[in-house]
Amino acid sequence: MNHPIFHAQTNPDKPAYIMAESREVVTYGQLAERSRRGAQAFRGLGVSAGEHVAIFMENHARFFELVWAAQRAGIIFTAISSHLKASEVSYIVDNCDAKVLVTSPMLSDTAKMAMKTVGRDVDLFCVGDRVPGFQSWSDALHAADEAPVANECAGVHMLYSSGTTGSPKGVYPTWAPDRTVDHIEPGMAALRDVFQIGPDTVYLSPAPLYHAAPMIFNQLVMFQGGTSIIMEKFDAELALALIDEFKVTTAQFVPIMFVRMLKLAEDIRTKFDTSSMKIAIHAAAPCPVEIKHKMIDWWGPVIFEYYSSTENAGATLLTTPQWLEHPGSVGLPLGCTIHIMDDDGNELPAGEVGEIYFENPALNFEYYKEPERTATTRNQHGWVSVGDIGYVDEDGYLYLSDRKNFMIISGGVNIYPQEIENLLINHPDVADVAVFGIPDAEFGQQVKAVVQPRSGLEGSSELEASLIAWCRERMSNLKVPRSISFDPNLPRLDNGKLYKQQIAAAHQQEQAS
Repeated sequence: MNHPIFHAQTNPDKPAYIMAESREVVTYGQLAERSRRGAQAFRGLGVSAGEHVAIFMENHARFFELVWAAQRAGIIFTAISSHLKASEVSYIVDNCDAKVLVTSPMLSDTAKMAMKTVGRDVDLFCVGDRVPGFQSWSDALHAADEAPVANECAGVHMLYSSGTTGSPKGVYPTWAPDRTVDHIEPGMAALRDVFQIGPDTVYLSPAPLYHAAPMIFNQLVMFQGGTSIIMEKFDAELALALIDEFKVTTAQFVPIMFVRMLKLAEDIRTKFDTSSMKIAIHAAAPCPVEIKHKMIDWWGPVIFEYYSSTENAGATLLTTPQWLEHPGSVGLPLGCTIHIMDDDGNELPAGEVGEIYFENPALNFEYYKEPERTATTRNQHGWVSVGDIGYVDEDGYLYLSDRKNFMIISGGVNIYPQEIENLLINHPDVADVAVFGIPDAEFGQQVKAVVQPRSGLEGSSELEASLIAWCRERMSNLKVPRSISFDPNLPRLDNGKLYKQQIAAAHQQEQAS
């Protein structure tokens, strides 16, 4: 049977996971004991199977102990982004009906402030050292019954997808009280099989654990009895060093992580042995074609790509050979059918850009307590969209253009920022970039870029002119940024996604004033 509690019986001293910087090891024996006590602690606090708890912490050694505690008590658990402000945390804790919130010392001030505006009583705990105003999770574990909880059953995660507009939305999962703890959702089982996750897997996890993909993949590794190497935060050189040291077989990245590794000095990149890598998965955003070519040249045909969403409305997948035949694609549909629709609800032919809809017989998601917002994701056929724009080619491969809300309309022409960002990130003087539209009296909107220069280089009018000229040589004038500003540190989440709304809002306001 596949679950940490069973691996603890057969291989108790095997590491379930290792924290990359602190080197703290949590074995399967320790994980089974701590999750058993944690499940009892949750039940002792009045959290029954099918009810909710929230976890608000950075990539911390206690994170998966809490996840598995909730999972084996039949609890629905919500992991909250460690980057959110107190008001945002408060909204999610309130909205998800959490009866317990567990946080870390690093985030305790934000958690304490958030709880002031939650409209009901929530038990508040902190892991690690005692923090005033919080109950000790260590004390709760120590006091908990050592036996497994009665009617042990499988809990599931309920994560929040904020999208590009409005308040965050809880993606309500399928939950049933009769599922045993070793139950794996069909979608997760498909990922396990496609990416060959088993007891010999050594998985490098460089992304934040509150995000859907890292949580799912780490859980799959522990379901199967493998070992995860969990980075507290991503660092390009450290990631390569960990692959070399632990002989990592499988890892998941986002494109900006590839960019960071490729932009390391040649002597640093080449001193690490990455030959143990069998599967390098990437997702979350389209990977610039030139960047992916470079990764394939470096690591070989081990690069896999998939496209999905927190809602799991549908998915695509492709291998390195498939991508080389269809560069820029995110793959063929996996267990679903893709439809590209125009604004009037008409289906578009191959090659034409429109909103991506999934026809998925296994679809079963809703936004928690928000039937109206759930309904907006469906069209008249019952197909589902999460707001992404793209097209399919003649062979059925999907290509992403951008989010619908990020599209720039200049002089009546639709311009997709992702294409311009993918070009600029390849310039040797560019460390990061965001592209969006700002008001233009003549054309409605104009293309604006904000660039984070490479380390040691400052933004200047000369660099702006050079980058604009470089773009003009490589794309049509309509798409070339009319102006480029510079920021030494663009705000990017550690899941690889830019705070583009925040960047755009500041420049749009500046343009309007």
